[in-house]
Amino acid sequence: MEVDGTPAEIRAVLQDLKREEEAAATPKRKSTKPGRAQLPDLLGSLADGGFFKKPQDLAAVKTALGEMGHHYPMTTLSGAMLRQVRGRTLRRMRQDKRWVYVTTR
Repeated sequence: MEVDGTPAEIRAVLQDLKREEEAAATPKRKSTKPGRAQLPDLLGSLADGGFFKKPQDLAAVKTALGEMGHHYPMTTLSGAMLRQVRGRTLRRMRQDKRWVYVTTR
């Protein structure tokens, strides 16, 4: 391969190529909107506020989030609550053939 040009021109071209490679190598991630509340954070704030000191079922969690202005379907809440249980933030117990959640702290 033969390259023509002054050393300054060649250096500039090489720097441009490096920048393009670095930009192409880094994967572009969709970022969430800043300030948007995520469900795990909302559940954590409920737990920090003492909501789960008494056993609460999924309907009570949905109602509490609705009062905060965050409306989620039960199908979304059930998965998020199970992740909290697996992460040992909450405990899940069977009470009257229903699952109830309490804090582990």
